[in-house]
Amino acid sequence: MLHFTSPIHPGEILREEFLAPLGLKPYTLAKKLHVPRTRIERLVAEVTPVTPDTALRLAKFFNTTPQFWMNMQAAFDLTMEADAKKEEIAAIDSYAEAPLAA
Repeated sequence: MLHFTSPIHPGEILREEFLAPLGLKPYTLAKKLHVPRTRIERLVAEVTPVTPDTALRLAKFFNTTPQFWMNMQAAFDLTMEADAKKEEIAAIDSYAEAPLAA
């Protein structure tokens, strides 16, 4: 059986662990990343996902890796999808339990 914790949107991590400690505003970060301010505002508001382009830019600016940002997004997406489809997924027999066709 799969168990998932509450998902954490990458925008929350960006807002709380990167912007707040540095006193950066989304507008300022957007200027530094050369992206529209709405992209960062919507990301930190947890409205939009981290895209590969944004991951590359965040990684460069914060000296992290693009994988750091994309892995967070993938984990968030998987948790949300698993929660939305938990009954459908639970109804699937695992390979070991499924009868094999002759």
